[in-house]
Amino acid sequence: MGAGASDLAGMEPCGKVARAGLGDLPELCAAEVLLRLDALDICRLARLNRAFRGAAAADFVWEAKLPGNYGHLLSFVDDAKEGERGGSRSEMGKKDIFARLAKPVPFDDGKREFWLQKSKGGICMALSSKALVITGIDDRRYWVNVPTTESRFQSIAYLQQIWWFEVVGEVDFCFPAGTYSLYFRLHLGKSSTRFGRRICSSEQIHGWDKKPVRFQLSTSDGQHAVSQCYLDEPGSWILYHVGDFVASSSEQAIKLKFSLAQIDCTHTKGGLCVDSVLIYPKGFEPERVIMAQK
Repeated sequence: MGAGASDLAGMEPCGKVARAGLGDLPELCAAEVLLRLDALDICRLARLNRAFRGAAAADFVWEAKLPGNYGHLLSFVDDAKEGERGGSRSEMGKKDIFARLAKPVPFDDGKREFWLQKSKGGICMALSSKALVITGIDDRRYWVNVPTTESRFQSIAYLQQIWWFEVVGEVDFCFPAGTYSLYFRLHLGKSSTRFGRRICSSEQIHGWDKKPVRFQLSTSDGQHAVSQCYLDEPGSWILYHVGDFVASSSEQAIKLKFSLAQIDCTHTKGGLCVDSVLIYPKGFEPERVIMAQK
């Protein structure tokens, strides 16, 4: 009798056995699946059914995707602007925190910004040319600031001609633990738009074939990287790899010093755009990368 009743309970009115589907998956089980996915896949699965939609709103799912020091990173977010967008930090769920940190968070008067890389949750950082120490930058005989939509900061530094070329920068930041790569984003030639088409002038490009430029990176805990390469590919933005570093603790700031130089004064050099310095989790390369020789 009990067995028969049990069999009937699993049957539909027409006599067919009902089959369980993804819609019958318990929300906790759906959450266990989401914990093994990246943020983009979580958002895709949330559109699948009610179970995944509910699991995708759970704080513990999104907290697992946030870096360990997300509270420190959130402190860079401007309180007033966040208030205008609805809700204080204490009212933000972990999904809201992830979404906010996935957008650029400017600091240092807008000359620097960081954001969460959505697919893996690692931290990315960008420093504009105005955050760098550039030899001769205030002399318009050598350098000019050029507005452009090709930079995330809407402005680049363009070198017309100089004898001593040197660009230096520093970062002091609590990076989430992991391995990172540092790049200079450079462009040989001056680009512009004419009749809706992008063109690049190579008129002032000279001197980069004489000697390679030298890249250096050092950290406050003793890591070093030195490399060099020739700049010889005009017409496109390229990420020149300076070196890698390891952030061992999410709670302790690491200080980086880096430079780009070609200081052979036997010849001038020019026709170079300096956009920014970029720091990405190692392996993340959204643009073309050239690896300098050690």
